Amino acid sequence: MKFSESWLRTLVDPKLSSEELSHLLTMAGLEVEELDPVAPAFDSVVVAHVLEVVKHPDADRLNVCQVDTGNGMSTTIVCGAPNVAVGLKVPCALPGAKLPGDFTIKIAKVRGIESSGMLCSAKELGIAEEASGLLILPGDAPVGQSIREYLDLDDNLFELKLTPNRADCLSLLGIAREVGAITGVATSLPVVPEVAASIADSRTIVLDAPDACPLYCGRILKGVNAKAPTPEWIKRRLERSGIRAISALVDVTNYVMLELGQPLHAFDNTKLEGAVHARLAKPEEKLLLLNEQTIAVDADVLMIADDVKPLAMAGIMGGEESGITLDTSELFLESAFFAPKAIAGRARRYGFGSDASHRFERGVDFGGARRAIERATQLILDICGGQVGPVVEAKAALPVRNPVRLRTARAEMVLGLPLGAERIAGLFAGLDLSFVREGDDFLVTPPSWRFDMEIEEDLIEEIARLYGYDNIPSVSPRGPLKMLVQPEARRPAYRVRQMLADRGYQEVVNFAFVEAAWEADFAANVTEAELIRLANPIASQMAVMRSTLFGGLISNLVTNLKRKQTRVRLFEVGRTFHRDADALPVNGFRQPWRLAGLAFGGALPEGWGSGARKVDFYDVKGDIEALLAPAILHFEKLVHPALHPGRAARILLDGRDIGCVGELHPEWVQKYDLPQAPVVFELDFDAVKVANVPAYAELSKFPPVIRDLAIVVDQNVVLQTLLDGLKGQVSDLIQDIQLFDIYVGKGVPENKKSLAFRIVMQDTQRTLQDSEVDAAMQQLVSCFEQAFGAQLRA
Repeated sequence: MKFSESWLRTLVDPKLSSEELSHLLTMAGLEVEELDPVAPAFDSVVVAHVLEVVKHPDADRLNVCQVDTGNGMSTTIVCGAPNVAVGLKVPCALPGAKLPGDFTIKIAKVRGIESSGMLCSAKELGIAEEASGLLILPGDAPVGQSIREYLDLDDNLFELKLTPNRADCLSLLGIAREVGAITGVATSLPVVPEVAASIADSRTIVLDAPDACPLYCGRILKGVNAKAPTPEWIKRRLERSGIRAISALVDVTNYVMLELGQPLHAFDNTKLEGAVHARLAKPEEKLLLLNEQTIAVDADVLMIADDVKPLAMAGIMGGEESGITLDTSELFLESAFFAPKAIAGRARRYGFGSDASHRFERGVDFGGARRAIERATQLILDICGGQVGPVVEAKAALPVRNPVRLRTARAEMVLGLPLGAERIAGLFAGLDLSFVREGDDFLVTPPSWRFDMEIEEDLIEEIARLYGYDNIPSVSPRGPLKMLVQPEARRPAYRVRQMLADRGYQEVVNFAFVEAAWEADFAANVTEAELIRLANPIASQMAVMRSTLFGGLISNLVTNLKRKQTRVRLFEVGRTFHRDADALPVNGFRQPWRLAGLAFGGALPEGWGSGARKVDFYDVKGDIEALLAPAILHFEKLVHPALHPGRAARILLDGRDIGCVGELHPEWVQKYDLPQAPVVFELDFDAVKVANVPAYAELSKFPPVIRDLAIVVDQNVVLQTLLDGLKGQVSDLIQDIQLFDIYVGKGVPENKKSLAFRIVMQDTQRTLQDSEVDAAMQQLVSCFEQAFGAQLRA
């Protein structure tokens, strides 16, 4: 809603500056999106009267003008405007005037003739972007008066960004009512007397669709002069509200719409046949609109029609064939209330909109239709003359305004303010709300122009707006605070993130809702029983909740590759979602926190000292072990839908499955067009945050004894199983067993492999004897032979 500040101040004039009024409106819920001056700053420009115009003796396109600027003397001004003529009233910049663009007017000779000023166009004054000549002023413009004062150029333009529920403020009347209520200043609303009929001509009005159009008023005006000029004050207010002046009859209907909020429409009465009907469209009905667009009207579109043909899309746009022109001398003026649900969305369906539809689909004051037609009638008679017939009104069931109860105690509790019933009564009275008091309770009947008051909370919102959000005290919450001890056995989440960042990974944050294809690829969730679908997804490709973080990381990798990144390290911490009937706190779903990572490209950043080796399973395995150190992790072979079947492992911590790691499955590498397989991992975040509390262990002062041992075992023997089988079976002197070589080939039987171990033995109290070392080694060999059928390699 765009309007002129000076127009508003004719209705209500609080003692506030433009900026203060802007802030007040914004804080009352009528957000001021823009506040701009009508014209840029300039001075010393007055209304001038052109007395004489003669051709310049030395220039074909220049004229020498004698101008009266109101100082009692004739002033010579050289002017090149093509439309300068004797008798015109035009703006004149006097010597010393400063015009927009930092342009100063001086007395100067133009082709030998002294010029004492400049006659101005609208463009030179900064009030129009283009101009073909001088700005012609009305003949009654007072000579010598400041042009800023005469054209009201010190005015400001307000543009409000209104929410859909405040259709009552799509008019100067509604805005003035709000300003008056907020500031307590009395409003001076336009007085609209009833225009007495001077002729008996009328048309019958029939409501064929009373639910869509429960109220329709119309009257005939004859003998009007459609060519009469629109008064400058109306044209100025329309243009400053963003509406172009067209003709007197059209301008009056637009003016009343802006002033009172009631859209009106005028038909050429000579083109109507019979009664006027408000009905739904007939099958295959077509209409040529005023915008020269012919549309096939749907059956749910409300139409205004006569007995023979359609005339207009009700509340949206009139028809071209029944529209008024400059030759119109007889018109039928309508003012109606159309139900918002009957108008909403219809204009957008056909790819256009109108000021009328914008208002009707939000709700127009159904109690103001008669007032608007009387106001428009009086303006037409004043401007265009003519004779007027009686108002014919057809009425059905109008919207019911049910009283809404407001409890003072409830309002005070919600707002946290000790308002009191008297203060609330004063605020309601300022908004012209009709109410009945029952003790401290109010039964408020919403007025016909407020469609947004239906429940108690709506009235509480009104109280808060009028009281002023700025006046509501900001009370900081108070409560006892206690510094909690950070458990030593638990890592903070930020520390986990920092550890991964220290190893070259960068954190990403992805949506928790993903493509269904990702769930099928990376989690093998394909059935509706496995997928968790969103009831209202933000996009069709983001319709399910994720059960793994792999999909988002692969998508991030694809994005990075498109941007020529050859080495990518990413990690994400987020929730995954799984069906679980026993899950708490959300029954039916489990939402654990997971930590996932991805490594792609070179094992090391490119540099002179690093080779071109690609990252592999063991690089990422090392990152995971460093992340959870000093905990000892075990890795077992794993089959996972997202991972390479021979290069994936389950991660165990103290015998509990906490995640997986492996190369991406070759099928997905091909599907997502990746040049190589990235290595990915996913861990239970709660397990990652668990830290082992340091415990004292005595360090030996005595030298260790190191022996190497090579054994031959079956190919299918897993190293981790072999090491786990030694626990509790070997001597306490053995401190560490490390595999340092695997050999298959000459000298080793078929389907066998050779494993070479480095055995470290040490005691904290003494140096070991050879006999003790030999006994420990023999015991170790016996364990290998008995548990795994191993043989010493010759």
